[in-house]
Order: sequence, then structure tokens, then C-alpha cells
Amino acid sequence: MDTIFLDAPNLGELEKQYLLKCVDSTFVSTAGPFIPEFEEKFAKYVGIKRAVSTQSGTAAIHLSLSELGVGPGDEVIVPVITFIASVNPIVYVGATPVFVDIDRSSWNMIPEQVEKAITKKTKAIIPVHIYGNPCDMDALTEISERYGVPMIEDATESLGASFHGRMTGTFGSMACFSFNGNKVITTGGGGMITTNDEKLADHMKFLVNQARDESKGYYHPEIGFNYRMTNLEASLGLAQFERLPDFLQKKRRYMEIYREILRGIKGIEFQEEYPDSISSWWLSSVKINHPTKDIPQIQKELKEKGIPTRRIFVPITEFPPYEKYRKEEYPNSYELYEKGLNLPSSTLNSEKQVELVARSIMEVIR
Repeated sequence: MDTIFLDAPNLGELEKQYLLKCVDSTFVSTAGPFIPEFEEKFAKYVGIKRAVSTQSGTAAIHLSLSELGVGPGDEVIVPVITFIASVNPIVYVGATPVFVDIDRSSWNMIPEQVEKAITKKTKAIIPVHIYGNPCDMDALTEISERYGVPMIEDATESLGASFHGRMTGTFGSMACFSFNGNKVITTGGGGMITTNDEKLADHMKFLVNQARDESKGYYHPEIGFNYRMTNLEASLGLAQFERLPDFLQKKRRYMEIYREILRGIKGIEFQEEYPDSISSWWLSSVKINHPTKDIPQIQKELKEKGIPTRRIFVPITEFPPYEKYRKEEYPNSYELYEKGLNLPSSTLNSEKQVELVARSIMEVIR
């Protein structure tokens, strides 16, 4: 049987061509033409004025919080189910994360709980489009505007997703994307911040380069960051960007196959999109309610069949540095962690392999 991949990157001849072009140009570091080209194409695709490339998705979130002036004594609202990189930057700037539970259907933060969590100390809201599925951005935008609390979209997993006809990455003050090796497209590492605020974009572009005023040589009027993307990464991103429509089509088809085969099977629940919302389905995922088998046992049996899986993100309040921030029970998040499973979603897989995975799940849980 050919290898089935969970979330491996899809790289080929086009990527080699772009990388060789970058190497031949000698612009392999942080100065050169590939970075601005990638930023411009990215902004145009998302449908926003500006895109600022960064070293990683984590750096993008950190820089965004810093740009908003979030710091000690401030609070930032974030879902308790997410990757740790959504939360660590809150602590980097000295602020306090305030966790909210997720919706049982979409697996995204509940707007009503976000509103309930707002205090005089709240300085930002970070909606996370978990596994590529857009949050209820209408409700969250209304809350953000009514209370005057800026939103930073964590769109790291949702490139190509949309809510009511608008791409993720176009809501709120800023949005952050990731190009880690397992994301929808990869630059090896790297991230991106999108915004419609030209002044804000210019300042962040300045800060990622150690806040260097190049007109005065090596002069630094502010404290900046070494958060620049390299041209090598950007060249890889340009190649991957050409293939993005195919990647998205495949990921959406994989979710269709999983639904077609597993629909109606007792104990299987899928992550659901909001009406008029389109997920990128970065990772196709299910919740499995089985009377005798827990998720580790199901994973073990699937692994024996050559099928890799991954558990849903651990609720952040389970980690020692964040235990003290737990204020509620977060029942939906903990249920999802106990019963949720990420399925093979790499675009290296064939449709037949995805069908095999779905039928293997049927065998294991029956």
C-alpha cells in the first residue's frame, strides 16, 4: 500500500524551479524581489490592501499584538481549543489570556461567551478559524465594534476559506497566516499579516527589520524584531501559491469523501460550517462517540492499518503555564479533545487512499 500522509507538504518540480531561480539571483536572505512579489500576490488573493511577511505565524500574532499596544495588565480573549501558538504571544507581550469555550458544531469560539468575557481590561479578541473552518465573523465583528475591542484573526489554518463571501484574513484590524510545513501552502516556515490599514502595515514592515531606519544606516529609533521572511521562503511560497487552487480543491474533496462514506454511521460527528461559509478543510476531522473504544485505541488500530491520525488540540488550560488561567469548565472543548480526531488530509494522498481511510474507520468503530 502506498504511504498515507496526515499533513505532509506537497512539493515538486515547480518549487525546485522557483528555488533555483532565487539561488541564481543571489537574493536568498531578507532583501530581494521575491518577498514583495509574494506579499502583493497574497494581498490580492485574500482581497485586502496589504500583506506583511514574517518569520512565522507565531511571529505574526506577536507582532500584531505589539502593534496594537497590548501589554501588561491587558486581557486578550481566545478559544481554549487551539494550537499553543495562538496563546503564547499573549504572554510574550505581558498580557493575560482569557479563555472561552467552543461551539459543539463549528468547533469555534462562541460569540456570546466572548461578549460575556469582555472587561475594561480587554484589549483584543483572537478568533481562531480552527482547522480552516471560519468563525461566526458577523457576530464577532459586531461585538468587536460595539465594545471598541480590536480583533486579530488567527487565520493560520484557513487560507482559502471564506465567510459570507469574504476571505478569512479580511476581518478585524489584522489577520495572521502561517506557512509551516503542514499548512495549506508552505514556505518551510514563515507567516503573513494582512490588514487594510496602510499606516499600520508600513510600521509593521519597519518593525520586522529590527526597526531599522535605512536612510540613516544602522539606526534604530524603536525596539524592533528580527521577524523577516527570507527570499528563499518567499520563492517557495510563490510556487505553492500557483498550486493553491488545486490544493484547496483536493482538501474539500477529501472532506466530501469522508462525509459520503461515514455519513449515517452511529457515533460519527463532523465539524460543521456556518451557513454561507466555506472552510479550507486544512485538516478533515471527526468526533467519534464509541461505547467501548477511546481515541487512543482507535488511533492504535488505524495505525496498524497504516493510517496516521492526530488528536484534536489539547485544551490550553491543561498545560502547566496556563492552568492558573482556567476560570470555567469549558465542557465542549474538553469533549472535543476526548473524542476528536484529525484524519489524513495531505494533498499527497489520492482520493482512493482517502476512501480507504474512511472505510477503515468504519471497520474500527463497528
